[in-house]
Amino acid sequence: MTVSAYRQAQREGQDVVRTAILDAAKRLLVTEGPAALTVRRISGEVGCSTKVIYTLFGGKDGLSESLWLEGFARFERRLLAVPPEADPLAQLHAGIAAYRAYALAEPDYYRVMFEGAMPGFKPGPAAMVAARRTFDLLIHCVAACLETGMLRGAEAGEIAEVLWMAMHGAVSLEISGHFAQAEAERLYRLLCSSVLTPFLAPDERHAS
Repeated sequence: MTVSAYRQAQREGQDVVRTAILDAAKRLLVTEGPAALTVRRISGEVGCSTKVIYTLFGGKDGLSESLWLEGFARFERRLLAVPPEADPLAQLHAGIAAYRAYALAEPDYYRVMFEGAMPGFKPGPAAMVAARRTFDLLIHCVAACLETGMLRGAEAGEIAEVLWMAMHGAVSLEISGHFAQAEAERLYRLLCSSVLTPFLAPDERHAS
């Protein structure tokens, strides 16, 4: 069915307002804490009526989940934008670098997604499925390395989980200000390579 120009403009207008509301909520969360995430406060920050927020998000709980999902949507776009590599191991390392790049570019969303920035918030089942897609991308990269024999010794999910633990710990320390960016980048590469080394096939271990 063809969408009329008017309907398309309406839709794009709603998307712009929705993004503005989410960004305002993120700013309030970071600068003033979870207590500032009230519908009235956010509407005042954006310059819209509270009715707009209730219409788009259904209230504070829906807004919180949308904020969480927005972070994962941006994260997924960043990971999917990684240029394809012919070498599966190079593709995995490119994805590892993209993980850190996202955390540095969107530290506030990263804290919402992974560091409990909204106490008491629990995403619903559908939201968890959407968030899981980003981890599945990591599993897919690891699985490709296993299929070609570049990695071995464990299942794709297990290697991905161990790797994610290292990645998350490193970027969490970095965005909290514990390391200078140049030093953090070197240490991040060293950490992730060290995690993968026990799983490398002998030929790959000698080449790295």
